[in-house]
Amino acid sequence: MPTTHSIDDLKAKHADLEHQIEAENARPHPDDRVIADLKRKKLKIKDEMAEIARH
Repeated sequence: MPTTHSIDDLKAKHADLEHQIEAENARPHPDDRVIADLKRKKLKIKDEMAEIARH
């Protein structure tokens, strides 16, 4: 089923972005722009997952 595969891919990307955010925050001087960019990407993926779930 392609929809399930897409959701699984998006969940994996979402989790990967969360790990990247955590890693950036763990640095001595985290870059706020990098964190904001990662969070925007993460939110976009979350929105895509919600859109797939609605259909």
